[in-house]
Amino acid sequence: MSLARGIELRPLTSTKGGMTSFYTPQTSDQTILVQIGPHTIEDLFVHKAQTDQLLVVKGCLVLVTLINRCYEYVALSDCAPVVAIIPPGVLHGAINLNEEPCVIVNAVLRHGAPSVRDYIPRSRPMPYDLAAVQAVLREFEANTTPAIVSSPVP
Repeated sequence: MSLARGIELRPLTSTKGGMTSFYTPQTSDQTILVQIGPHTIEDLFVHKAQTDQLLVVKGCLVLVTLINRCYEYVALSDCAPVVAIIPPGVLHGAINLNEEPCVIVNAVLRHGAPSVRDYIPRSRPMPYDLAAVQAVLREFEANTTPAIVSSPVP
């Protein structure tokens, strides 16, 4: 499933070996394990020379992107193995409204030298629409497939 400006949600396929499932490996230049604490609302980040490939391995979160002055909210969970691919130049953040931490694997693709500025949070032009965040979480819980809700930034 592709979203605006090349954001992509790629379902993982798996093969069975006995009782074990082996999921599609992701090519990467660097692998980062990220933990997002409970009740966390992150500001935005943007990377100039890297593609993030995010896979939730424990818990649930809402990925936020800001594209064309519109926030897009996507629910991701360990219940539905999907890789969210965020290309360079896309502002993105994360929201974890749950009681438990969320753990993500980021299989980073480098397109140049990393910059210190890539990891400095950017201020949100407007607050996130938490009603839209709750709506995307409800939709996800009802269907267990990634749901997307857009919310224009005035």
